[in-house]
Amino acid sequence: MKEKIREALDHIFRGIGILQTEFANRRFTIDGRLVGDIGEIIAAAEFDVVLDEIGRAGHDGHTSDRRLVQIKATFKDKLTFGTMPELYLGFKLHPNGSHDVIFNGPGAVIFNKYRHRQGIGVRLLSFPISRLKELSATVPDKDRVPKRAE
Repeated sequence: MKEKIREALDHIFRGIGILQTEFANRRFTIDGRLVGDIGEIIAAAEFDVVLDEIGRAGHDGHTSDRRLVQIKATFKDKLTFGTMPELYLGFKLHPNGSHDVIFNGPGAVIFNKYRHRQGIGVRLLSFPISRLKELSATVPDKDRVPKRAE
């Protein structure tokens, strides 16, 4: 058992080293930032998002037209939502390296849907990805973070 744990951690840390070398502006720390940092580089690679060099509360980057974007990612069945961002981009990550876009649109859409929930817009709350995906389907394309041209 100990050997399997050692082997798995070795793979994880080698992977983190590769990510840190390739994307030097993110730390990819194992203690909670790893999943978020992976979500951020996916957003920057696939969407019109320029990541902030320094992390800020409430947003992780901006679009080319200067709209602020909060990026969240998870391997679980819920995404977190804190203060209301201008735009919110949420991903469900999968162990095979693929991902799904769960929500792409104004943070106000989530806020307004859950305005009755205690703590909304004040503290970090979790929401089911199935519900966020349904909400995202109602967002017009003009209100989304645009995809990068391929």
